[in-house]
Amino acid sequence: MTRVAVLYGGISAEREVSLASGTQCIAALREAGFAVTPIEATRDLGGLIAALQAAKPDVVFNALHGRYGEDGCIQGVLDWLGLPYTHSGLRASALAMDKVAAKTVFHAAGLPVLPHRLVDLAELAETDPLPRPFVVKPVNEGSSVGVHILRSGDNRRGEIARGWRFGSQALVEEYIPGRELTVGVLEDRALAVTDILADAGVFYDYDSKYAAGGSRHILPAAIDPGIYNQAMRVAVAAHRALGCRGATRADFRYDDTAGEPGRLILLELNTQPGLTPTSLLPEQAAHVGMPFPALCAWMVENARHGA
Repeated sequence: MTRVAVLYGGISAEREVSLASGTQCIAALREAGFAVTPIEATRDLGGLIAALQAAKPDVVFNALHGRYGEDGCIQGVLDWLGLPYTHSGLRASALAMDKVAAKTVFHAAGLPVLPHRLVDLAELAETDPLPRPFVVKPVNEGSSVGVHILRSGDNRRGEIARGWRFGSQALVEEYIPGRELTVGVLEDRALAVTDILADAGVFYDYDSKYAAGGSRHILPAAIDPGIYNQAMRVAVAAHRALGCRGATRADFRYDDTAGEPGRLILLELNTQPGLTPTSLLPEQAAHVGMPFPALCAWMVENARHGA
């Protein structure tokens, strides 16, 4: 029987998300017939390594989210230990988590991304770096942590700059109206396009993603067929451009406010898609005939280490 250690928890702003993902994955992997050892990650790295060595897993299921879990840090530790693990390797994970680096790669690959600016907090506090509306976001956080939309008449810019806790700079880009779309990818296969309708806020923020009833998912998205196919193609191309493996999820904005077909923009690629009860990748996998235990088993079967 294959022994699987599930890493979950972690020390990022997405710890609670990871705990939820990990709990779901532990149950699903046991249902799929694996011998599972849950390992909750904390700041005690030595303790984590000792727990892995004691468990002697054949595969590590990485259910961590956010910094240290999907930015290449834990991937490097697992590579050092010679343990196969799910999702992307060190290099792809680090590239995807750094939004500026990822955009550079996507642009070089000819994918539809927005121009952006990296601004110092002093500049952000003093003046608008772009015409409004624009989006302010951290360079290396996920789950919409720290994301703000500044529209005409919004006087929060100085408050946002003073309260910023995500480094010395912020990423600023044009706000694209319209729809939020997402596409799950398993290696070289795009699963489907989901249209996300956020109910809890004005955009698909943290609460919309993880609170029960925070959003509605239209699957498959009822959009222009050409845009649907383009989103599927771009998701796979983004996965390949970063050198990802296993499962990823590409997030898009689709501006159809002037009518279809409209304008599709790739926002980012998630190398550790959420695996909670409200998460998008499990929904898409189920839509194409892959129940959650089978999805988790597929991840284990495709685990490896190295780049």
